[in-house]
Formats: sequence, C-alpha cells, structure tokens
Amino acid sequence: METFLIKTVQLLLSLSILVIVHEFGHFIFARMFKVRVEKFYLFFDPWFSLFKFKPKNSHTEYGIGWLPLGGYVKIAGMIDESMDREQMKLPPQPWEFRSKPAWQRLLIMVAGVAFNFILAIFIYSMIAYTWGNTYIPFKNAYAGMEYCQSAKEIGFRDGDIPLTADGIELSFWSSETMQQITEAHQVQVLRGNDTVTIAMPRDFMLRLIAKEETFISSYRTPPVVYETADNSGAQRAGLQKGDHIVTVDSIATPSLNELHQVLSTRRDTTVTVAYLRNKTLQTTTIATDSMGNLGILITPLTESYDVVTEHYGFWESFPKGIELGVNKLKSYVSSMKYVFTKEGAQSLGGFGAIGSIFPEVWNWEAFWSMTAFLSVILAFMNILPIPALDGGHVLFLLYEVITRRKPNEKFMEYAQMFGMIFLLALLIYANGNDIVRFFFK
Repeated sequence: METFLIKTVQLLLSLSILVIVHEFGHFIFARMFKVRVEKFYLFFDPWFSLFKFKPKNSHTEYGIGWLPLGGYVKIAGMIDESMDREQMKLPPQPWEFRSKPAWQRLLIMVAGVAFNFILAIFIYSMIAYTWGNTYIPFKNAYAGMEYCQSAKEIGFRDGDIPLTADGIELSFWSSETMQQITEAHQVQVLRGNDTVTIAMPRDFMLRLIAKEETFISSYRTPPVVYETADNSGAQRAGLQKGDHIVTVDSIATPSLNELHQVLSTRRDTTVTVAYLRNKTLQTTTIATDSMGNLGILITPLTESYDVVTEHYGFWESFPKGIELGVNKLKSYVSSMKYVFTKEGAQSLGGFGAIGSIFPEVWNWEAFWSMTAFLSVILAFMNILPIPALDGGHVLFLLYEVITRRKPNEKFMEYAQMFGMIFLLALLIYANGNDIVRFFFK
C-alpha cells in the first residue's frame, strides 16, 4: 500500500507540474496579445470544482478540478474543449482569440508545447548540474551483460559486451543505447577475446513488445561478497568481503544470476565453492540453508565496477540539458512507429503504466528525470494534428495562413467533438489495457 501511495503521489505531482507549465504557456501568450483568459484550471471541473478564486479586477478564474485528466485554459472566443457555443454566436470582440491575427493565434497555440519542451530541457540541465551524469562504461563491466530471451534467440549471449551498432561506438547502457541496438542492422559485441557480429532482424523491437520484455539487457552483477550473515554457512567457512565466487561444485558462476541458478538446486547440503581473494584462487566447503542460500550479501554494481561521473558547472549544464532533451525527443518520435502495429497497440498503457515507471521509494533524481521525460512526451503528443489537441488547432491555423480564409466554425465544432471522442476512446483503451494486465497477467 505504501508503494502504491508513493507512486501515486509522484505521478500526480509530476502531471500537475507539467499541466500548469503547459497551460501557463497558452496563458502568458494570450495575455501578451491582450486576449482574455476566462479560466485557468489544473484538472477538469465538470459540474463542480475543488477550489476556485477570481482576483479582483481580473477576467480569469483560477481553480482546481476534481477530475485529474489534465487541465485547461478557457480562452475567450476560441472553439475548444469547453464547447461554448453561446459565446461564439455573439459578435467578435477585440479581446477575443478569433479577433486576433492568425500569427498571434498560432503562437498562442504552440506556446504550451514549447513551454513543455523548454521545461524538459531545464530539468535535464538541473539534473546534470546537481547530480551529474553517472554511468558504468561497457569497458569497465568485465562480467559483461545479461540479455533477455528475445536477444538470446538472435545470437546474443550472457557476458557479451556491446561494442558498436552499425559502426557507431556504444559507450554505456542507456535508453538511447537500447534504441541504437534495436534499430541497427548489425551489432558487434566482445565475447571473451573475440569480436562477434550479430545480425539484427527488422522486427526485433516488435518481438520485445510482444513478449513484454522492457530491456534487451542489463549489467551483469559479479558474485562478489559484500558481507556475510551472522551464523551463516559463508561466515563459518570464512568468506570475507571482496571474495569473488568463481565456481560452485565446479560449475562456473560468472554472475549473480548463475550463482542463484546453481544454488537453487542445492538446498540443505554442502557445496564446494572456489573464490578469488587478492587474485589468489581458494576453495572451501559451505553449508547451504533450506533455500539454497550461502548467507552472503552481494556487492552493489557501483562498487563492483569502476563508475564514471561527469560533473557540469551551472552554465555547462544547459548544453547537456539541450542534448538530453533533443535525444529523448528523437528517441520517442522514432518509437512511435510501433504504436501503429498490433503489438504496439496492445502495449499501450494509461495512468497505471505511467505511474509504474516511478520508483517505489522517493528519489528526487529519478522523479525529476521521469518528469522531464513525460514533459517531452506531452510536448510531442500535443503537437500531433488531432482535433482537440494543440496540433489540431495549429493545423487549422496553418490552413488559414496558407489559404487566407478561416475554416468554417461549424466544421471546427464538429472536428473538436470528433477529436474529444477519439481521445476519450484512446484514454479508455489505454487504461483498459492497464486493468487487463493487472488482473489477467
């Protein structure tokens, strides 16, 4: 229950920040061009709101709705989700959206998307400034990587160290590295002392999606002792911090995963363990417990491998933030092509899927990183040319700029209604997928 609450709070806080910044973009540009904003709401308020106030001598009502599906600003004289037909029947007023030049209306509409992307860049910059960029270079990961089943089926093996994807050097594991590998024609890996080339099938990403495999690989955890439990078999056998377990009963254990596999078949027995201590191979016998455990805690990855941390000064952090923001946008846009496949459609998720990506314990670096990524997603999704989204309004405004005539208002109303129905159906479908996955998988 505690984990659920932590994830829920992170999700609501993150979305609230993104919505406020997005709507503030529309708001500030509307006011810049002297267009009245009648409402500025976090969340939607059908029938009633949780909180609202209207400052003296202000035309804007500020409030918080009860339906946490986003937020909105109601701009006077605009066909939007409020569907205020009565206002549109009245003669245009100079403070209304429809009375302003097309270029001003266009800037008002793209401002929300622009503010979200700027926010993402700013957050990435501050993450770089505050925490830097910490990673494990592939060359330092001597135990190599562990791969998912789909990767193994096309030729990857546990222990392989990625070198290049279509000739581009791969330095460390990240979401961008994963995309480079999945979209490459061929990938080179270091296997022992040999360089091996693996041909990547065109449908590899779809295979991952179909099997719900989130990652191709992860860093292998070497079975290095961090500490031993009191009165455990390992403590009685004399294992010490830093001992690197090499074999169990002559079976190689190059990673924690292999160690667990071997020990799972050796419960309540005695095993022969070979380990390296100060580069000297030693052997001992250890009694396992009823679960096959030796009674050891394994050294974390960040202590097993040499970790690199790149630090950035305040001004240095902004080019890094721009680089990260642009790379995340490119990566997300590239992945969108899979949404239009059967596997991709089935993998769509709603608020449950979004909430699940936040950590189970509060971590500010992870929270801001996810908020920045969601800001990139929100910016891109909102600029899609779908009626009811900013991109739909931009599309009609571009039509007006090119043809020098406004689209018919009745057509705009119908397009807005169609867009809202489509988005509602998509929302129901995505959250329905979450429910199906939760109860039936």
